[in-house]
Amino acid sequence: MTILVFIAQTIRIAIPYLFAAAGGVVAERSGVISLTLEGFMLTGAFGAALGSYYSGSPWAGVAGGIAGGLLFGLIHAIGSIRYRADQVVLGVAINLLAIGVTRFFLHLAFDSSSNSPRVPGFSSSGQGHGLLLGLLHNPLVVLGLLAIPVIAWVIHRTPFGLRVRAAGEHPQAASTLGVPVARVRYIAVAISGALAAMGGVYLALDQHQFTAEMTGGRGYIALAAIIFGNWDPLRAGIACFLFAAAEALQIHLQGTAAIPSQFVQMIPYVLTIVALAGVVRKAMPPASLGRCEL
Repeated sequence: MTILVFIAQTIRIAIPYLFAAAGGVVAERSGVISLTLEGFMLTGAFGAALGSYYSGSPWAGVAGGIAGGLLFGLIHAIGSIRYRADQVVLGVAINLLAIGVTRFFLHLAFDSSSNSPRVPGFSSSGQGHGLLLGLLHNPLVVLGLLAIPVIAWVIHRTPFGLRVRAAGEHPQAASTLGVPVARVRYIAVAISGALAAMGGVYLALDQHQFTAEMTGGRGYIALAAIIFGNWDPLRAGIACFLFAAAEALQIHLQGTAAIPSQFVQMIPYVLTIVALAGVVRKAMPPASLGRCEL
């Protein structure tokens, strides 16, 4: 495996993480825990497959995936902000709901409990040294690479980003200055749902089908990247590439007999645990993360 092929494979693996981490940072900086990233990605993947299959257009799939993420984001926002439910319990419930709902509608729409038929998607072209440029033929790859720097700019350089940070750090003080904290949090969770759903959209359209539980824990790894990056978008993006490189290495090592496959498959998850163990004491989450009382 040449270095260019390894880099290209790392980028392809990192795109869903980048989308989910970008969305998760926005919600968490506003004070809402993003344990729901896995559910947002799964509903986004199913919405993409549904929209692309029935319309014949991958762009309709993108719209369908974003709609699915926004719907579940709204559920999360209402439960967390309006009814002040325990956000960890609510996050687990939404992830389980996403698994059940996508399986139910998968059977209803495609008469299958495991996967959808082949759907139109965006294709990457190029071989060998042209593989990196070929990835850029897929617009979702470009959007995924732009997601982190755009969110970093929004968070640190715009009035809305200032309000998001204020809502997550000092919501009472922000409210006294006229910031509509609840509205800011609703918007932040909506952005989180849409962006994380784009990670699922990429998976479905890249594989040209939806498979039950196809996200495979990527939402949780994206959440780990957010914590590893200390809730900073750019650092979270670097963490996403680190975890993606470990997964790419795992795929490469599976083709060799030097290491038992069971240990090879553990590499990304062991790296995630080790990374978090090394930074958890130094991590400084937003002061009001998980608390929506004003």
